[in-house]
Amino acid sequence: MQSESPASPWYKQPWPWFILGILGTSVVLGTTMLVIAIQNPPSLVVDNYYDVGKGINTSLEREELAKRLGMKAQVRLDDQSGVVQVNLTGNSHPQQLVLSLLSPTQQEKDRRIVLQPQSGDLYSGHLEDSVSGRRFVELIGQEDGQDWRLFEEETLESGSVTLLGE
Repeated sequence: MQSESPASPWYKQPWPWFILGILGTSVVLGTTMLVIAIQNPPSLVVDNYYDVGKGINTSLEREELAKRLGMKAQVRLDDQSGVVQVNLTGNSHPQQLVLSLLSPTQQEKDRRIVLQPQSGDLYSGHLEDSVSGRRFVELIGQEDGQDWRLFEEETLESGSVTLLGE
């Protein structure tokens, strides 16, 4: 008769620890993902879709006004001096222009520059820090109490010229 070796307790076997390790890892990773999601809420989600829709209609109306006025602009950014120059052509000569350089994904990289007329159709303003990469370039002016808007998606580089309204 052979003697049977006594069965070792469960905690001395490798398979229960392997299964518990997988379960423990999934709990730790799930908790980590939950903490990250709570600390970094999505900023691109809009709560009030109706207002956003009205804003889109307003943007389209402003772009149509810019087309009727024949507005076109050449935007030049100089990162070394921080000077932004806009050469404006068309049937509008506003008191000031507002140039917005909007990042598609990172709101903290958005820049807004108020441009003042210099001579003729030339407007200039000052940019605090360098802006490069993919941006939505929006130029807003006013004619007879109505805003017009030129808008393009461009990849910006220092010294390059960006054409709006073409």
